[in-house]
Amino acid sequence: MAIHTRWANIQHITGRAAEAARARARLRARSDPQNLEPVRYEGYGPGGAAVLIECISDDHNRTRADLRQAFSDHGGHLGAEGSVSYLFNHVGLMVYPPGTDEERLMHAALEAGAEDVVPNSDHSIEVLADPMEFDTVRAILTDCGFVPAAAEVTERASLTTPLSGEPAERMVRLLEKLEELDDVRNVYSNVEISDEVLARI
Repeated sequence: MAIHTRWANIQHITGRAAEAARARARLRARSDPQNLEPVRYEGYGPGGAAVLIECISDDHNRTRADLRQAFSDHGGHLGAEGSVSYLFNHVGLMVYPPGTDEERLMHAALEAGAEDVVPNSDHSIEVLADPMEFDTVRAILTDCGFVPAAAEVTERASLTTPLSGEPAERMVRLLEKLEELDDVRNVYSNVEISDEVLARI
């Protein structure tokens, strides 16, 4: 049973909901940009998986209440500030598809100033860079013929929490619900979910 990282799982599951939520947030920002402020919340999902949520809101009480309800409905709970953020690193992430020449990519990435090259169980390859160097590293790798399938500055979990069975399904539902909330911009988790669970969903 293959286990993949958050990057493959959660973006695949919640991509459309996340884009819809971001579109709604952009509309609100254009209508009343002065009252919107960024705010970050932290919590735990089923099985103790860590969740980090970036929001933009004109009413923090409403946002917190919506998040608390989502967590409660799916077997999780909000945590205090700092309760899970220490598990995440702010990084520049580039993902290369299966079939990419790992040895050549690793050599080029390290020469370009990347911090690490990580092969995944699905044979995709992640290149990590300091956020300040992200654009430079990506440009150099692109010039070398390595065009990433996905590239972003994001939060990456330093430790993962594998889930299977019912807790994994509940976790997916929680992440979907969080992504659908109007105030939510980004959701990060350290959960690892099996292909078997994803196929059922």
